[in-house]
Amino acid sequence: MSHCYYHALISVRRWGGVPDDYIALHQWFDESKKIIADPRHRALRHHAEGIFLLETLFGVTIRNSDGRQVPVRLIGEAHVTEDLGRIPSFVDWARLIQPMPWMLRGNPAGSPGLDPTIETVTAVARPSPL
Repeated sequence: MSHCYYHALISVRRWGGVPDDYIALHQWFDESKKIIADPRHRALRHHAEGIFLLETLFGVTIRNSDGRQVPVRLIGEAHVTEDLGRIPSFVDWARLIQPMPWMLRGNPAGSPGLDPTIETVTAVARPSPL
């Protein structure tokens, strides 16, 4: 969807109130357009974790101008679904990031997790000396 106002209008049709009741939540999702002004901006907040973060920032519910309590998570789920047709996980987005050499500087060749031939070491709980 091209503008947060249109998301807010859909929220009004779903839950009542006026667009100003919802605009701040929809703007939060799309603030990442300041960084990259194309659909890739959605990778930063348009996913399940982003929806839960919205709830953390704005509260579990908002009270719209009709006096109705509306769950913030439902508003976030609607926003993401309107834009993407589904709610992806962050992993769905991250899976598409092609690692570049500059990203791997903190993990030199041979570091566990980068080399599939190296087995992960699992910590074993030791009995307390007391």
